[in-house]
Formats: sequence, C-alpha cells, structure tokens
Amino acid sequence: MIKRYETKKIYVGNVAVGGDAPISVQSMTYSETHNVTATVEQINRLHFAGCDIVRVAVPDMKDALALKDIKAQISLPLVADIHFNYKLALVAAEVVDCIRINPGNIGEKSRVRDIVKACSERNIPIRIGVNAGSLEKEFENKYGQTAEGMVASAEYNIKFLEDLGFDQIKISLKASDVGRTVDAYRLLRPKNHYPFHLGVTEAGTIFHATIKSSIGLGALLLDGIGDTMRISITGELEEEIRVGKAILKDSGAAKDGVNIISCPTCGRIEADLVTAVAEIEEKTKHIKAPLDISVMGCVVNAIGEAKHADVAIAYGKGAGLVMVKGDVVARLEEKDLVKRFIEEVEKAAEESEKA
Repeated sequence: MIKRYETKKIYVGNVAVGGDAPISVQSMTYSETHNVTATVEQINRLHFAGCDIVRVAVPDMKDALALKDIKAQISLPLVADIHFNYKLALVAAEVVDCIRINPGNIGEKSRVRDIVKACSERNIPIRIGVNAGSLEKEFENKYGQTAEGMVASAEYNIKFLEDLGFDQIKISLKASDVGRTVDAYRLLRPKNHYPFHLGVTEAGTIFHATIKSSIGLGALLLDGIGDTMRISITGELEEEIRVGKAILKDSGAAKDGVNIISCPTCGRIEADLVTAVAEIEEKTKHIKAPLDISVMGCVVNAIGEAKHADVAIAYGKGAGLVMVKGDVVARLEEKDLVKRFIEEVEKAAEESEKA
C-alpha cells in the first residue's frame, strides 16, 4: 500500500484535494471559453468520462465574463486559468472554484496581492502553476530552466502568499520532459505541506503523453507524492481522463475498477486470447469494484496466476477453467468460457459493493 505524504486538505468546489481525499483527475477544455455552448458541451463530456475538476482558459475579458453562464450549467468544479492579465482573475474569482496563476507571467507583486485578496474574500484556493518554460527572470537567470529554478520560484511565491495570510494553496511544477518534472516535485515535497497537482506539460499525442505521464506521474505516485493530476494530451478530452484513471489504478494509488492480468502473446497460448481479452475489457469497463481478474492462455502460467485472482480463466487446449478466489467453479469448452467468466465477475463486483 502506497503511503502518501500528509498534505493540507483544501476544497475546489465540492472536491477535496489533499489530506486523505482520493487523488482527483482533471482536464481542460479547448473551446474558446466565451463560446458558452461549446464549453459547456465539452465540460459535460468530461463529466461523463469521470473527470473530477475542469479548467478553462481565460485569455481575455469576454472569456472571464462568460464564466458565470458556464458555471450555472455545469456540475464539475470550475478552475480559471489566468496568464498575464491579473484583472481577469479578479472577475473570475467572483464565480469559479479556483484560480490558477503562473507567477512568472502575472507581473508586479501588487497584482498577485489583488488576486489573493479576491480569492480570500470568496474562500477559494489558488494554484501556483510553475512551468519550466516561463520562470520569473531572476530564477531563470540564476538557475536556468532547471528543477532547482522551478522549486525556487514555487518557494518564493508560496511565501509571498503566506505573508499575505493566504494558505489555500496547491502547487504544480511542470516541465515538458519527465526528468525535470519528477526532480522538481521530489525536491519541493519535503519542504511544505500543500497539495500537489501533478502533470508533465506539453506531453504530446496520446502515445507519447501516455508514456511520459506513466513514467513521471507513476514514479511520483509510488513515492507517495500527488493529490490531483492532469494528463496533458494533444487529442480528445476523454483520453486524458482514461489515461489518468489508469495510471492511478495501475500504480496502486487508487483502487477502482478491474485490473486485468493477461498473458503476453507467445507460442504457448492455446486459445484466441486477444479476442477474449478485448471482449472482457469491453464488458467489464463499467465495473467500479476493485477486482483482479486474470485471463491466462497456457498451462505454464494459468493455474498459478489464476489462484491469486478474484476471478480467472485458465485456458487449455479447446477448453479451460473458470476460477473464483482460486477455486474451480466451471470446466467448459473454449467458446463458453468468456460468458461464464463475465457472469462471475459481475457477481464478484456485486458482493464487493455490498461488503
């Protein structure tokens, strides 16, 4: 079991972040925010995909003024992403559940002070979003675009907010490569108790973003670091949620849904395992109960792996076994195994939910 760092619990709308709260998965719309219809449609897509918190870009005043209409039509907590123009944050703070600012491009500290005041009045948190590519000049000149520079920027801005009496803070430290991202989070984590928002920024297409995020976020989660996260993908919104949820589950940071254990393709397989696993994955994707299910294709691994799964198929030549908690419940021909297996998985899920 992963032991997470103890962090301060804050609330983004009705979603707790930090403390003992589950690690939440976020995403961001790509519509022009002032297009209320399109933005609400994208947020609803994310909602049904399982997103916990949504962020929207607010590059100009017409976007800031649209936030009230958007907020009235959605159920997800809403974060306003502010760059350069601090006045947009002041308008957004009247409506949204969190403000994300990049201190490196907000400008004078008096502007940050005004944002803090607006957020304090509504008791909403601020995410200090440090990006390697947009550090304040003093930190970039001293450290370059390094993990140390990112941490120095974060510490400076945390202290600035704390000196103003503000502690509803979460922090992100993002670079476009895995190494700097992981190093920055690891360097900063022991130095404060604020929740961390994890992410590798500008991670690319779904293929590359999945790999980079799995390596970087997976490493941090295994260290017990991370309270909320976003997978940055150049692609469809739902994929960010799907990959994020999978990283949480497969790292052991969250127990949610089925964990499918299946053989790699090899010359020993005695069944059409590829088709069977694809069907099982499709027919169990709705299950939320934390179950280990095993689909094994030959006698070398089948029985040993199946004994440790909640529900398992152990294929042999033209036939096989369905097992529950290591006990054989059926011996069937290959064509009948998946149907019975799914029935046993559904039954195990129902029992788990009642427990």
